[in-house]
Amino acid sequence: MTQNLVSPDKTPGNDHSATTEAALRPEAPTVLKGQGLRAAAGPILTVLAVMICSSLLILAYGQSPRAVYSALVGGTLLNPFGLGQMLYKTTPLIFAGLSVALAFRAGLFNVGAEGQVAMGGFCAALAGVFIPASTPMVLAIPLVMLAAFLGGAVVGLIPGLLKAYSGASEVIVTIMLNFIVMALLNFLLITYFRVPETLHTPPVNEAARLMKLSEVMPALHGSGVSLALFLGLLFAGAVWYLFEKTRLGYEWRAIGHNPQAAETAGMPIKARQVLAFCVAGGLAGLGSLHFVLGYKYYFEEGFGAGVGFMGVAVALLARNHPLAVIPAALLFGWLSQGGLAINALVPRELIDILQAVLILALVSSPWILRR
Repeated sequence: MTQNLVSPDKTPGNDHSATTEAALRPEAPTVLKGQGLRAAAGPILTVLAVMICSSLLILAYGQSPRAVYSALVGGTLLNPFGLGQMLYKTTPLIFAGLSVALAFRAGLFNVGAEGQVAMGGFCAALAGVFIPASTPMVLAIPLVMLAAFLGGAVVGLIPGLLKAYSGASEVIVTIMLNFIVMALLNFLLITYFRVPETLHTPPVNEAARLMKLSEVMPALHGSGVSLALFLGLLFAGAVWYLFEKTRLGYEWRAIGHNPQAAETAGMPIKARQVLAFCVAGGLAGLGSLHFVLGYKYYFEEGFGAGVGFMGVAVALLARNHPLAVIPAALLFGWLSQGGLAINALVPRELIDILQAVLILALVSSPWILRR
């Protein structure tokens, strides 16, 4: 996808030739930016495709689309507990979406967010268990967050090094690394760190726990949404600032848009690719905070399953824009919780089908509009 790059001559310390500067500039888009109706046609086409497919499937099950849609909205947006659970499920998707989007914009494909989330959760849980109980909360929580970030970053470092210095496909490496990380964490958990007769670690200390929103909003009682949601919003803004306002973000965008021109301009391509994968892995690792610090307060076997791959869908829907990741994650969080709300009328798998249709429609809509 074409990125809007800042002109190289405006970046401090750069001395590029006219040829390099022209190479780094994106080509003019096929669709004129001023045409609001044309720009809105893609999302409208996507929504229509999803509505048509979902209605046909609901009718095939012998149910009324209106009744199913009413249950979907009533069980999530109009129900305090359902709303809280929707926001709880949205939180890790924000971090996973940011992780995938950051890698995408740097010209990399991170399919390993699932393993990075799990490793981040494991490191956060251990840090929360072994941190002294007397540690102040203002120090304990940042330390545990740092452990989660570093855990995910270490997992991201491996495909970053292999991609940069051996040319290995990061897609294959990250997919295989997911299985390795999950197996390693399950071994460590069962062998050394679990509570007897359980499949989870001891709970983290009180000082390292994030406050649940139900403590200030009693209507959300029972839901798992916590302050981790606001951390996700904060990091989305930070990633946007990183890409739009800093030299490092400019270099990542330049490398993702045209690595050959960026290398000619003197940018350290390999080092930036490794760093991008580490930061992307760290962001994914922070996606464990909603569970480890804000809900159950421990790491358990199988944690993080499915979150990483949903992060790819979130980034795709957001078109790799950090701020657009937030509404995209909200949509998938809503659908995830909505599957439980409509389960009495139609199978929950209907939501999985709708998510697939949503992604396919989103991918194909630009081609349809060009035709």
